[in-house]
Amino acid sequence: MKQQDVLKTEKEVLAPAVRIPYFDIVIERGQGAILTDLDGKDYIDLLASASSTNTGHSHPHVVEAICAQAKKLIQYTPTYFANGPAAQLAQRLAQLAPISGPVQVGWGNSGSDANDAIIKYARAYTKRQYIVSFTGAYHGSTYGSISISSVSLNMSRKIGPLLPGIVKAPYPDISQKPAAESLTDFIERQWQAFLLPFSTYLPVEEVAAIIIEPIQGDGGIVKAPTEYLRRLRQFALEHGIVFAIDEVNQGMGRTGKWWSIQQFDLEPDLMSVGKSLASGLPLSAIIGRTPIMQSLQAPANTYTTAGNPVTTAAANATIDVLENEHLLQRSQQLGLQAQAFFTKMQQQFDFIGGVRFYGLDGGIDIVDAATGKPDPQMTTKLIYRMFELGVLIISLRGYTLRFQPPLVISSEQLQQVFAKFEQAFAELAAGKLKLPANAEQIGW
Repeated sequence: MKQQDVLKTEKEVLAPAVRIPYFDIVIERGQGAILTDLDGKDYIDLLASASSTNTGHSHPHVVEAICAQAKKLIQYTPTYFANGPAAQLAQRLAQLAPISGPVQVGWGNSGSDANDAIIKYARAYTKRQYIVSFTGAYHGSTYGSISISSVSLNMSRKIGPLLPGIVKAPYPDISQKPAAESLTDFIERQWQAFLLPFSTYLPVEEVAAIIIEPIQGDGGIVKAPTEYLRRLRQFALEHGIVFAIDEVNQGMGRTGKWWSIQQFDLEPDLMSVGKSLASGLPLSAIIGRTPIMQSLQAPANTYTTAGNPVTTAAANATIDVLENEHLLQRSQQLGLQAQAFFTKMQQQFDFIGGVRFYGLDGGIDIVDAATGKPDPQMTTKLIYRMFELGVLIISLRGYTLRFQPPLVISSEQLQQVFAKFEQAFAELAAGKLKLPANAEQIGW
């Protein structure tokens, strides 16, 4: 079938809530950082399947592990019996966890249910009800994880009531700091906003957990100020609150560290992992301090297919690739190159606002040059032009370019990306770019 035939056939039966519209393509295959659509056109991938293929598409070692395991056993539910790949993976994740002391691991199928598990374990351990999360967060789409998310109104519109006992604090989004405000004053202002509920309506002794993305992903690739996060960790410690972090988007080497929390030299009590854990196969994990993880008994957090032999074999192979190919160091090195390029472009084009990079993990804001305010239309023109030039990149919050290529992207491919960006920026500055026909549908 032709690409348009597939899209037309799918449109007849696909519910609109399951896909965020960007570009009308059908992905047929991928290798490394290159994707090929059904019509045979190649694209350099700057999305890495929403940061779920950090090791690249169809990495040979991961493919070999999947095929070898599938020939032996595809599935027998780990709810009842153990399997070797899962047992090995649990040990490896426990060793990699940025948590001192004994830890234990639980399985899930997606980052969503791993964040649900954080809610369950925190409430069980503390015997408290309230969960504090942050604006701009994306934690998932199950009822628990969507309740603690707040990156889009469509994640709460028409589906309430959501999970009770959820309180949202403003995320300390450094990209929103007024130029005249010092970083110290910004942190203090954000901290006072965090404390306000505790002096007005939220009893601190009834809070089970604080969950945060140390670096927000879908909220705009924004890192919380280190001092703010340290205060948050200390606040949780002083009040017996579980300090939980979401590493689904930002973990598994994305920021040049195994986990984004390692950018802050802090330890969580619980953490969720998913997406790139098994190079995109459906597998997630919750990792936490042993006393917390022992506060629930089966079947409080069991799933029929979670931790099955094939997905855990893929995850073991994924860890192999990250270690053996030094992809954490590669993320750091190539991330510096990307940051230097976009900083140079920022000086050349006045519609480029903030530029944030943490390894191969970048957010580039596109703004109105006259007002400095976000410009979603210009952003859409850019990402669509990049699509035409053979580069897949999407926008976050309407005006932030999401730069998250597979960590195996080659230096040559990165240079090609830079050249195409420079072309698109110049065309935008010259007024040559137009909005696509479906511009109003594109993006979150």
